[in-house]
Amino acid sequence: MTTSTQLMRKRQFLPLFLTQLLNALNDNLYKNAMVLFIVYQLYDSPEMETLVSGVATALFVLPFVLFSATSGQLADMRDKTRIIRWIKFAEIIIMSIGAAGLTMAARGIAVESVAIPLMFVALFAMGVHSTFFGPIKYAILPQHLEDGEVLAGTGLVEAGTYVAILAGMILSAVFSVTQSTVAIIAFAILGYAVCRHVPPAPAQGEDTKVDWNPVRASRDLIAFSFGNLELRYSVLAISYFWAIAAILGTQFFPLAKNVLLADKQVAMVLLVAFSAGIAIGSVAINALLKGEISARHSPVSVLVMAVLLVTFYLGCRMWNLTPTNGGLFGVSEFLAQPLALVLIANLLLIAVAGGMFVVPLYAFLTTRVDKSEASRSVAANNFISCVFMAVGAGGAGVLGFFGIPLEEQLLVSLGLCVVSATTARKLYRIEGQRPSAEAAAA
Repeated sequence: MTTSTQLMRKRQFLPLFLTQLLNALNDNLYKNAMVLFIVYQLYDSPEMETLVSGVATALFVLPFVLFSATSGQLADMRDKTRIIRWIKFAEIIIMSIGAAGLTMAARGIAVESVAIPLMFVALFAMGVHSTFFGPIKYAILPQHLEDGEVLAGTGLVEAGTYVAILAGMILSAVFSVTQSTVAIIAFAILGYAVCRHVPPAPAQGEDTKVDWNPVRASRDLIAFSFGNLELRYSVLAISYFWAIAAILGTQFFPLAKNVLLADKQVAMVLLVAFSAGIAIGSVAINALLKGEISARHSPVSVLVMAVLLVTFYLGCRMWNLTPTNGGLFGVSEFLAQPLALVLIANLLLIAVAGGMFVVPLYAFLTTRVDKSEASRSVAANNFISCVFMAVGAGGAGVLGFFGIPLEEQLLVSLGLCVVSATTARKLYRIEGQRPSAEAAAA
């Protein structure tokens, strides 16, 4: 079994890991800096906060629906490292456009006619950028790593992504507009410099024509992913998981504010705990499986996650405390409450279970198909997961519209946890049949 520290010393992995980390960091720094500035310095109203946040999320996710199929084909049919370099070079241009929009808005120059449209154009372009980079960061691993290293590499990439997302959110809250504009361009340049050290990853199959029709390509991609049973159940289990994550993500900040009566800093502490848990679970599963790519712990992991969601729900129901100042709990006052550390630990363990559930499934995407199809496998997952996430987030919004209490909405995820466990169990059964099938074929 390859340990995480051993893998981080390899040239075949470290430059790619740093490249994807900087990519996720810059995505989230820019998106959150833009939304926070528009909401709190331009409009400062609940209605505009909801509208801007919703439009920003939609613009960033839309490219995954439109272009995932094409991105998977392109990555399988061309040198992945060359594509990475073009993508990271484009990021410098995109972030320069976004920085120009932020700077104009901060100085009050053509705010609504030019500055805000520039910022949204850059956000959509970053969504396209991430759509084409996403399949590569997982699909390139089987080309650069040994079979026993792929699970560890997948776990590190997943952990690094969550750490980077968290860092981007924190920096966006700490930096001024000027600092954010400098940082996003600097991170883009640094990302391009680092990606130049990623080793070549030539196409593993025939150089065929890329289908640029998004509807036809997406239809073919779904047929491809569902034609392989291991790939089908991996994609479905991951997509159910991301639907759960979308529901929880939609509820996260409103729950902190309206149920726990906590301010933004407390919400950030809870987010740190959740992100740390995902990172811990993503790395820990490699040690538990000893580098073997297997779904045997995934059903139990997601059922444990369901049990922990119930205990978190009960903790929220028991939280009937009121801040002494009549406002919201600050960090120190929140942590002084008897249930606070229990809730934080509970949230961290939910995330640990989630990381342990999903990481082996991502490894299936790139190792249960031919290397020439690995990018399309990841792209299929990205496409279907985005659809599930949209349904999950929309469902949470509908529950809120009908007045279902936030803590009660947590229980909606339980059914999806059971479905995820059932799907992962089917995957493990098929996995158990694999050696005999391979022997018969031989």
